[in-house]
Order: sequence, then structure tokens, then C-alpha cells
Amino acid sequence: MIVVDSSVWIDYFTGTDNKQTDTLDSILGLKPIAIGDLILTEVLQGFRHDKDYKAARALFDNVTIFDMLGTERALKSADNFRALRKNGITVRKIADVIIASFCIDRKLPLLFSDKDFKPFVKHLGLAEA
Repeated sequence: MIVVDSSVWIDYFTGTDNKQTDTLDSILGLKPIAIGDLILTEVLQGFRHDKDYKAARALFDNVTIFDMLGTERALKSADNFRALRKNGITVRKIADVIIASFCIDRKLPLLFSDKDFKPFVKHLGLAEA
């Protein structure tokens, strides 16, 4: 199973052609894909037209959706943020810390195009899809 970040979904829905959207396109319907509740919110909030929103929402009916936080992961996310900050790295969005921490804890690879995930790969063992 691969978790796909909102950075890839947004590129995918806006027609951006890159390595990550090509990967997503090649695995849709063939491999198990997951997202988190945070990712779902980040993606769906961006649709301006009801028709596009409904089409995207329907696509997510065939994707595993995880609850990504809770008390244990909130604590682990804070630990991960602090660990990176001790290395001189400040992650800009707390949602990215939660998503990366979830994937690290669950040992799930993350498909992303957002560079903020790179320190999690380098320093904390996030598996890049």
C-alpha cells in the first residue's frame, strides 16, 4: 500500500505532468492506495466547482482513508518535529509532520512532490514511494 500526499493529488487533478503524477496514474486501480483524513481535506477543499469536487470525492471512494492523528501520533509528531529542528530543519506545515509521522509509524511509503518531506526521508526513515 502506498500513501499519496495531497501535493501529488493536487498536481494530478490540475493536470500537472511530473514523475509523481505519472506514478500515481500508473498505479491507480492496480495497487492499493491510501490517503489520510488530513490529505483528503487538503485536496477536496481546493475544488471550486461542484462537478469537479464530486468527481474527486467519488475517486476517493476506492482509496483507503486513514485517521492520521490521535494522542499517540500527536506526541510522536511533536517528537519528530523537535528532532528535525535539532538538526536545523523547521518543517513549514504541521500537516506534513503528521502525515510523515503516520507513514513512518505504519511503515508505509509516501508518494509526494512536496520538498518538506525530504528531511523525514533523510533523518527519520520515511520511505519514499
